[in-house]
Amino acid sequence: MEINLMEKIVSLCKRRGFIFPSSQIYGGINGFWDFGPLGVLLKNNIKELWWREMVLKNDNIYGLDSTIIHNPKVWQASGHTTFFTDPLRECKKCHQRFRADKLTKTQCPECNGELTAVKQFNLMFATHVGPTQDSANSAYLRPETCQGIFINFRSVVDTFHPKMPFGIAQIGKGFRNEITTGNFIFRDREFEMMELEYFVRPGEDENEFENWKEKRLNWHLKLGIKKEKLRFCEHPKESLAHYSKRTVDIEYHYPFGWSELEGIANRTDFDLKNHAKHSKQNLFYKDDEGKEFYPFVIEPSVGVERLTLAILADAYYEDSQRICLRLKPILAPYKIAVFPLLANKPELKTKAREIYETLKKNFSVIWDDIGNIGKRYRRQDEIGTPWCVTYDFESIENNTVTVRDRDSMKQVRIEIGKLVDYFSKEIYE
Repeated sequence: MEINLMEKIVSLCKRRGFIFPSSQIYGGINGFWDFGPLGVLLKNNIKELWWREMVLKNDNIYGLDSTIIHNPKVWQASGHTTFFTDPLRECKKCHQRFRADKLTKTQCPECNGELTAVKQFNLMFATHVGPTQDSANSAYLRPETCQGIFINFRSVVDTFHPKMPFGIAQIGKGFRNEITTGNFIFRDREFEMMELEYFVRPGEDENEFENWKEKRLNWHLKLGIKKEKLRFCEHPKESLAHYSKRTVDIEYHYPFGWSELEGIANRTDFDLKNHAKHSKQNLFYKDDEGKEFYPFVIEPSVGVERLTLAILADAYYEDSQRICLRLKPILAPYKIAVFPLLANKPELKTKAREIYETLKKNFSVIWDDIGNIGKRYRRQDEIGTPWCVTYDFESIENNTVTVRDRDSMKQVRIEIGKLVDYFSKEIYE
């Protein structure tokens, strides 16, 4: 286990403004994290790339943004009130609670006290809608976004009349009252998911499942994640979720070992059938020949936080000189840093600022004039900025600037007027 690497990533994230413990001034709250100025940029880049890949590039996939709280009958129909549980054991002495399937000893791992028998603990956060807190107003924060897609299935079909196969995609918050959290942002109680429900004809589901497996693996590779750090892991039949015919995870080798990055599930027609039964609404799909059927559903689902952690772990590089995040430029919070060679020289600072303002119209750019040039390079390396542009005394003479590459640390001279074209080509190659 690369504990040291995990500690370094956590330290960097806090030190450089990627991720902070939530409610830190009050001692924090377990399982909740706040994304700082750089973390928001990285997270938004990830979501934007996913949305572009899943929705904007496909004529047959439609976007959705459903509510976090649904009618509680949704969760009865989906099986969550019955099946969305983890096995729980509680220590009779210190009263800490643990997932029974994760315990490696028969006594409490904290105080060696006696543990209770296994109980099933529902992971949904309960709340109330309206001014009175009684059972009539009970509701839940959604533990997944896909049910919002299923309950809007009929509305999308009636509005856009999509041909089979087609998909509905959504990015949104989910909430799970995990018994135990850990490994930084890997297992949270509040998180974001990027989910696609891809509706296919029964009988075509297995081929579509294989297609989506390969598509999703290739997308992670395009993000720059190392191939040797990714693998498929098939769920054994006895451990499948109640709705699943087949589930395969794309696993990443995190600093704490192999674990799920993205899940691809064949949900069959379970969800639409159950919502039709409980709601008494027609959720069939009718094809051009008038045939009505419940589509099968292939669901690729990836957590934003887990993917963010994988990207940070994969990009982390350290040697005797520096710490560096070797992020793909398309993912980097800032694409370019601009600074004058010397901050106390107005003739350098003014021109450098003009370059900064020009580049800012096209790219995510940061201005940095604190400390000497070496410290600025190291600071930008640590937050993953791919290029640094320096306006120096030679710039005054020939209207060029120094462009320094983050990974190779090589420097080239480029005409100021060609910078936008240069970076456009490098970032979006």
